[in-house]
Amino acid sequence: MKILLTGGSGRLGTELQSLLNGVVAPSSAEMNLTDAASVLAMVEREQPQVIVHAAAYTNVGGAEKERAKCWAVNVEGTRHVVQAANAVGAKLVHISTDYVFSGETGNYREDDTPGPVVNYYSLTKLVAEEAARAARQHLILRTSFRPREFAYPVAFSDVFTGQDYVDIIAPEIAFAVRHALTITDEVLHIATERKSVYELAKRRKPDVQEGTRAQAGVTLPGDVSLNTERWESLKRRV
Repeated sequence: MKILLTGGSGRLGTELQSLLNGVVAPSSAEMNLTDAASVLAMVEREQPQVIVHAAAYTNVGGAEKERAKCWAVNVEGTRHVVQAANAVGAKLVHISTDYVFSGETGNYREDDTPGPVVNYYSLTKLVAEEAARAARQHLILRTSFRPREFAYPVAFSDVFTGQDYVDIIAPEIAFAVRHALTITDEVLHIATERKSVYELAKRRKPDVQEGTRAQAGVTLPGDVSLNTERWESLKRRV
């Protein structure tokens, strides 16, 4: 199976390239996501069966200051990838986020209604999901991951998540990609158990300091943990 991967040099993309065979991962210079013609030319040249759209603007704080850039990458970029996928009959595997939910309840299921979003990054990723649904064949994977090491001196004990480290999440994503052509679900949640970001951070940075989301400088959802029962059941069947 031939796979075209966007965001190949990113945190998730780097891991996926080592886990998947048959991956073509053009650089941003080779395929400019904000240029529809550039995306279409690359996809028509490579003729992939699956396009994994992992590229995104992910700086939550930066998104508030660089709204045009964030929208261009996350929304317009996704629209361009969808158009190209439809042009060659490829299935789109779109990497989305738990931040499409408000964070009021947690344990979100695939068919729960997203929103209302709490920051601009979340807004762009929610609109990007809607764009992804225009692909005639699509699989939206909501997930969340951090680098292999926790990068900050402080972690929030009042933000709850199913997030995990990228080396734990990436193999799960790779499994979904390998079976993308036979998976009939249109949305899946791939994450681990509910925990605070502080609890997650302490696993790999024991000296991390405890903080609260009031210190973040940007509005963060309180509990975006994802229910993964559908994904766990599917893994046993395929």
